[in-house]
Amino acid sequence: MRLRGALALLVLLCIHGIEAGGDGFVRVHGTRFVLNGNPFYANGFNAYWLMHFGADPAQRSKVTSALSQAGGSGLSVARTWAFSDGGSNALQYYPGHYNENTFQGLDFVLSEARKHGIKVILSLVNSYESFGGRKQYVEWAREQGQSIGSDDEFFRNPVVKGFYKNHVKTVLTRVNTITGVAYKDDPTIMAWELMNEPRCQSDLSGNTIQSWITEMAAHVKSIDGNHLLEAGLEGFYGASSSYRSSVNPSGYQVGTDFIANNQVPGIDFATVHSYPDQWLPSWDDQSQLRFLGSWLDAHIADAQAVLRKPLLVAEFGKSQRDPGYSGAQRDAVFGTVYAKIYDSARAGGPAAGGLFWQLLAEGMDSYGDGYEVVLGRAPSTTGVITTQSRRLQVLARTLVRARKTKRAQGKGAKGGNGR
Repeated sequence: MRLRGALALLVLLCIHGIEAGGDGFVRVHGTRFVLNGNPFYANGFNAYWLMHFGADPAQRSKVTSALSQAGGSGLSVARTWAFSDGGSNALQYYPGHYNENTFQGLDFVLSEARKHGIKVILSLVNSYESFGGRKQYVEWAREQGQSIGSDDEFFRNPVVKGFYKNHVKTVLTRVNTITGVAYKDDPTIMAWELMNEPRCQSDLSGNTIQSWITEMAAHVKSIDGNHLLEAGLEGFYGASSSYRSSVNPSGYQVGTDFIANNQVPGIDFATVHSYPDQWLPSWDDQSQLRFLGSWLDAHIADAQAVLRKPLLVAEFGKSQRDPGYSGAQRDAVFGTVYAKIYDSARAGGPAAGGLFWQLLAEGMDSYGDGYEVVLGRAPSTTGVITTQSRRLQVLARTLVRARKTKRAQGKGAKGGNGR
């Protein structure tokens, strides 16, 4: 089965006529990511803080240090915020008005990521109040005379949607002051994310968020045809997949729909987040691990059979603040996620990588939320991460060699026939 899966991916690459070389943009072919004609696996991390540290000359070294250590561990993708709405040192301090110094912090992040061979996923707004998010957008609209009830009007109010569309355009058309490359033309960026963990509790049918994703995906693609796009979903199932209702952790209906939302035109790959320690706090550690395995199995199966798109585990982790925490428990969570990804990838399936939450550099203890990983400070977890990077790199190289061998054999056969 695994061999057939790998051969299927090989055939897919050949059918599409992908050659070595290319423009450096990550693409999607079938259920896989491809970079310059080769399979691309996104073993990586979240680091929401990069832009703000990049904007502070006294802290920039931590950006460089984190990206350098990540690259040295074989990590290939960083997910971070391209938003900060309202408040001190915000990126966007009022609709359409930007702090140039903060924007230059993001320029620096992209420049450093390119130096260390790391692709970047940029999220465009937060669902939550931290860093402003949809609450700040709604408040801005109220200040302009809009009569708005709940923060869920972020998804419906035309003025608020206009603010968001303007932010999207501003970020996508930004020209990096260090590299001189417009963001929409920068292959360092792997993908855009519409929103970090969208939720709309006032419409559990999923229709509101479905409509918003449809509108905003079209808007992004009208500006930028180079980059991939994902919605930012946690992966909760909704009305379109009632057969999966038992997969959701109890009580988690949040107005999103993993199947329908990811079928929107313009959404190139699916995402899933996983925090059984948060979602199921009364369950013991082994029960949470079993849930994690089942949760990932369901999403991998649906990405393959229903969505026919790659699946990225865009957030996962284990908090050191959980009762009875041990490093072995965190390693078990990472190991479970990584095994599901690797087994799917080896079989030619849709699991295309995982991004743990969250990477910090040395000297950032105050930014710890329990889930932080400082590479080298936790040798066991660092080893688990590095091993996954190596396994995926070997798998990618094996597929490339197999393709070259198949191509050489094909040329030999033609030569033998006198052609």
